[in-house]
Order: sequence, then structure tokens, then C-alpha cells
Amino acid sequence: MNSMNSDETGLTALRPDILRFARLQLRDDALAEDVVQDTMIAAMSGIDNFAGRATLKTWVFSILKNKLVDALRTRDRSVNVSALGDEEADFDSMFDTLFKANGHWLPGHQPAVWGDPEEDLSRQQFWQVFDACLNYLPTNTGRVFAMRELLDLEVDEICRELDIASSNCYVILHRARHQLRACLEKTWFGEGEK
Repeated sequence: MNSMNSDETGLTALRPDILRFARLQLRDDALAEDVVQDTMIAAMSGIDNFAGRATLKTWVFSILKNKLVDALRTRDRSVNVSALGDEEADFDSMFDTLFKANGHWLPGHQPAVWGDPEEDLSRQQFWQVFDACLNYLPTNTGRVFAMRELLDLEVDEICRELDIASSNCYVILHRARHQLRACLEKTWFGEGEK
């Protein structure tokens, strides 16, 4: 019984994180609250089956992921995200200044050496930094990235949900990955930052 109480306390502590993630994805506070509530109910009712092969947070987020995908696929309204291009208008010109005409990196602009990424990925601290970098992305960019990379939605599903062209989606994903890389290099992989 004591383990059950600690699991319930752990679930309660995760609620703000899963609510923030749901709000980012759904852009609808009421629907996000409903999805989080469904997630918490599913987690509470299945807590006896939680085997501990993953962390409690990973297990709860996998439940949330399924609930979010269901909500995104069944929601009958689309979200207008035509402002996605506006938040990063200067990115293309800044990005072009990193490369020579032949597509190779200009001296001093190539990515930093990341050391042993496998070792770093195994560290809990890395994921905390990654989460902070993900939250640092512009809202719509982070949303598209999370839909593709965390929720595993296909590009055509993302485009239908957000009413954007696939080419725009790929550009947003490229920008998100570039910004995440820059943030991780600055906050995690940079010399003396670990």
C-alpha cells in the first residue's frame, strides 16, 4: 500500500509537466485539461501494472502521447498557424551566412564536437537540458517538432492538423533541429559547461 501512495504522489507531481506539454500540442486549454485528466485516470487505474521497467515519468508520458494523438486525430477543427513563418523570418538569411557557396561550413561555424553522445544521452541531466532547450524554441516551432519527434505523427498528419504545406513543415522541423543543436552546444556540449 505504501508503494501505491508513493506512485500516486509521483503521478501528482508529474501533472504540471504533462499539462504544459498537452497545452503546447493542443493549443486549447480545456481540451488539454481533458486529455491530462484522461491520462491521470488511465495511469491511476493501471498503476498496479506499472512494472518499473521505465521511469514513472516515461510511462505516464507514453500514456499522454497516445491520448494526444487520439485528440489530434479526432478534433474536427484546425488550428491556424499562418504566423509560423513570421516568428523566424530572419532565420534563412542568418542560416545562409554559415556556409560557403559549395555548401561546406565556413571556418568557425562548423558544429562543435559532441564527444561521446551515447554516454551523454544516458545521463538524466542531459534530458533536463534537452527539455529546457525544447521549451526555449518558439512556441509553434516547438509544437511542430514535438508532434513529429515525440508524438511520432507523420508530416501529412501534422500538415492537416496545422493547415500548413509539407514544405513549410519540413522547414520548421529543420529550423527546430538547428536551434536545438545550437542550444545543446551552448548549454551541454560546450567546453566547461557540463
